[in-house]
Amino acid sequence: MQRLYDFLRRHPTGVDTFWAVVLLGFSLLWVGSTYPTVRHPVAYGVVAALFSLVVALRRRVPEKMLLLTVALGLAQLALGLEPFLADFAMFVIVYTVAAHDGPRWASRLALAGGLGAATLSQLRWPLDDPSASGPARVFFTVIMTVPFALAWVLGDSLRTRRAYFAQLEERASRLEQEREAQAKVAVAAERARIARELHDVVAHNVSVMVVQADGAAYVMDSSPETAKQALETISGTGRQALAEMRRLLGILRTGEHQEAGEYVPQPDVGQIEDLVEQVRNAGLTVDFAIEGSPRPLPSGVELTAYRIVQEALTNTRKHGGPDAGASVRLVYFDDGLGLLVEDDGRGAPQEMYEDGGADGRGHGLIGMRERVGMVGGTLDAGPRPGGGFRISALLPLKPAH
Repeated sequence: MQRLYDFLRRHPTGVDTFWAVVLLGFSLLWVGSTYPTVRHPVAYGVVAALFSLVVALRRRVPEKMLLLTVALGLAQLALGLEPFLADFAMFVIVYTVAAHDGPRWASRLALAGGLGAATLSQLRWPLDDPSASGPARVFFTVIMTVPFALAWVLGDSLRTRRAYFAQLEERASRLEQEREAQAKVAVAAERARIARELHDVVAHNVSVMVVQADGAAYVMDSSPETAKQALETISGTGRQALAEMRRLLGILRTGEHQEAGEYVPQPDVGQIEDLVEQVRNAGLTVDFAIEGSPRPLPSGVELTAYRIVQEALTNTRKHGGPDAGASVRLVYFDDGLGLLVEDDGRGAPQEMYEDGGADGRGHGLIGMRERVGMVGGTLDAGPRPGGGFRISALLPLKPAH
């Protein structure tokens, strides 16, 4: 049964043609049964064939079939062809035009023609009963008008429902496209975040390993114990870098940290002291201080603070020179966290930091600004008046709206 229904939906003109043939057959049977009492039998046959054509093509060219129906109705009035079975096509075309999403003049013409058909018919062929009163004639005319009005109302209601559902489908499609666009933006933002994370992990840890490796090579012969400590620092730093990179790459592959059997949490403010100690072991003198009352902060603020200090100290090792020193200050305010990282090295042009430093990857101060902007904070970076470089950031507890 479902196959038959699908077939009929795929071939609407074929279905209409079938009913047109049925209407033509019954109309010709009526003409034949009344012959020879009926006047103009040939005209009746022609009109019946044309009305059948209206039914067959009603969905393909509804406006043209409406005009043909109007012409056939006027021809019936002019030739005196009384209403017969083929006139049922009038109801069909009125419904079709009202339901079709076409020009509004066609729908209005169908309504006007349907309402006027009964009146014109009554005027042309009054009731056979000569004793029928005027109210009786009016009542009969109204009764004959109701089917045309119902056909138009039903068709117009169907057109309205189709338009409503089409609007809902369009809205759903638009929302789906917007969701896909937002998903793409989110993916791009996540990739940028992972790129910043990887840059921070690789740049910091590799620079520490390079410094320790150079130091170990320098004292290998004169101080084997110091070289051994440097190698141990390289080993620990490498393991830490691998663990952090495994965590970041695990974001891209769901469940990798469960499969690996370990999970490395994101760095926070509490690990900044360990970061400073690691940098000190790498040979950079760093003064570290905390002001205010330490307290838990939002995870985004904690990670941003850690990465800013990490990037700043990495830049100091790259550009500060061999005798550079640095200082790190964390200040807890009532409404946020302040960061101040300064060094007294020879520094480098700010453009190098803006371009991402020596790696040229565009993740230097630009990456810092992006991180700070994500939590609604502010960042100020530039050369110090007395030499060296200063990075100052204010991270609010609540992001700006």
